Amino acid sequence: MKDRVILTDDDVRRKINRIAYQIYEAFISEKEVYIVGIESSGYRIASMIAERVKGVSPLGVHLCSLSMDKKCLTAPVALSVPLEEMRDKCVVLVDGVLNSGGVLIYAVRYLLSENIRLLKTAVLVDRNHKRYPIKVDYKGLSLSTGLHESVKIHWREDDTISVEYVL
Repeated sequence: MKDRVILTDDDVRRKINRIAYQIYEAFISEKEVYIVGIESSGYRIASMIAERVKGVSPLGVHLCSLSMDKKCLTAPVALSVPLEEMRDKCVVLVDGVLNSGGVLIYAVRYLLSENIRLLKTAVLVDRNHKRYPIKVDYKGLSLSTGLHESVKIHWREDDTISVEYVL
């Protein structure tokens, strides 16, 4: 196994900044947006995006976490706020790395059980070999990988981050 850094901390922060501006542009006529991060890396990325959206726009930003069993996608989902709170609101669902698309599509399915006005998706890395028909609206990096390769997000204690491609 050989690891190769594909995004440094500076790269990740530039990608987050760009995604924040894209979200602001998409929701420029709105008053607020819910940014929902899938536990755990997705929530940390969502937190970074939420902070940048607050810094570049007048949007009211609500940060929420969504936890689910990534090994059993049909298991119950938990959201940090009542789902009804998102009724007729704009939502951005965030994950760290999009692999097969299963986690993202089941999270979308859960969120759409409420009447959400507009739902967008964001990931830091899109691996381009999905099993499920899910399209990502905002992505930091699009990367073609083999099924036996992996992409890992590394969080360090000093709050720096890197993304590594494991061959």
